[in-house]
Amino acid sequence: MQALILAGGLGTRLRAVLSDKPKPMATIGGKPFIEYQIAWLKKHEVTDLVLCVGYRHEQIRDYFADGERWGIKIRYSVEEELQGTAGALKLAQRYVTGPFWVLNGDSYFDIDPGKLAQFHQQMKAERGGLGTLALTDKQDARDYGAVTLSAKNEILRFEEKSAPVGAAKTINAGIYILEPEILNAIPAAQKVSLERETFPFVLQQGHVLFGYRSSGYFIDIGTPQGYLEFQQHIAERHA
Repeated sequence: MQALILAGGLGTRLRAVLSDKPKPMATIGGKPFIEYQIAWLKKHEVTDLVLCVGYRHEQIRDYFADGERWGIKIRYSVEEELQGTAGALKLAQRYVTGPFWVLNGDSYFDIDPGKLAQFHQQMKAERGGLGTLALTDKQDARDYGAVTLSAKNEILRFEEKSAPVGAAKTINAGIYILEPEILNAIPAAQKVSLERETFPFVLQQGHVLFGYRSSGYFIDIGTPQGYLEFQQHIAERHA
């Protein structure tokens, strides 16, 4: 399948430590963060990649070019004005040819994508559905949107970032497999959030989204603390 990486955000929470770069280009272990995502995809044989870029996108394009150096194919969907996570996917719709991966450009979740894809295909064959979201459990979920699952792994609802201190929650880990039909639920040329608007909307319309819970290593580098934690993780992994 293809993979789309949402790499167009301003990264305002990281501005204090990343004033001159777009967030996906934050340097970790001598490499930009997004290179770890690309290496993860390549390791699992995903080699057709669309980067949904915006803020200072020239830096990303100059570094990765067409992807030949990594043995992959990279194309770019450029937002002249930021349109949110769903708006970025809608803009990239011209590249989508079938079911596709989506990765948030500021989080890393080390799971087996083959198992996630197999789960999605099985659920789709049995019950239809427009997509599957990778989920993980977080002890302190205040900074994340929480997800409620049914016993059949269907997503029942999404909750905003309002969990009390210390409350363990199942959270959206920022990796999805989506069917192209979900793009029809996103209005064109508007700023729309995938997490806050599109996913809840398709549930309201009676469509099904599935949740795949995993316990792999998860980090959000969108804050200075998360950025530092991933730097330490990479340093320990290569020590």
